[in-house]
Formats: sequence, C-alpha cells, structure tokens
Amino acid sequence: MSDAATAGEPSGQTPDFDNLTRDIADVPAVEVITTVAVHLMSSAAVNLGLAEEGAQHKDLDEARKLIQALAGLVTASATEIGSYHAAPLRDGLKSLQLAFREASAVPDEPGQGPGEKYTGPVHG
Repeated sequence: MSDAATAGEPSGQTPDFDNLTRDIADVPAVEVITTVAVHLMSSAAVNLGLAEEGAQHKDLDEARKLIQALAGLVTASATEIGSYHAAPLRDGLKSLQLAFREASAVPDEPGQGPGEKYTGPVHG
C-alpha cells in the first residue's frame, strides 16, 4: 500500500469502512451540498487569479468549468437547501462570474459567460 493509503492507520490495519460509511450517512445533505459549493468557489477563485500570487495560478479555462459546475449545483439545489443557504452561494457565484468577465481579455456576450445558461446574464 502507498503511504497515502495508510496515512492515519496503524501499521497493518485497514480502515473501518463500516464506521466511515455510517459517518457520511449522518451528514445532512445541505452540509454536503454547501461544502462542495465552497470547494468549487475556492478553486474557481484561485483559477481566476484571485489568490495570493494569483497570476501564477491563473487559468481561465479551468475557472470557466468550475463556475459552470457551481452554477449548475447552486441552481439545481436551491429549492432543496432553502434560501438561507442558497443566497450566499448565489452571491459568491455572481462575484465569480463578474470576476471572470473582468479577467477575460475578450469578455463573453451577456448570457454566454460561465454559468449564465443557469443564472441568466450577470451584470455588475
């Protein structure tokens, strides 16, 4: 086994998959959805060059994919997670969409930017 596969496990023991399965089953869906959304937001921000030493990590193609996925997730799950959780996710998504438009050398037409097929055109 690799070091990564055995990390956190005493030598010679395998992980207790029954307990791990029960643990994830106890996590509410809203928590899983919001956690995934935050990871997508963070990764998109880094790929937009918004992190420290941002230019080094800037990749607009990757950012577009992540924003598109985030928009789909937020749009599809909004009614399930409620406005209390969905509103900040929508705000973060809009901020990323605007940052993408600003970072692009040739901005997309309104309604054609990442995620806009789900959210509609984004205006500053």
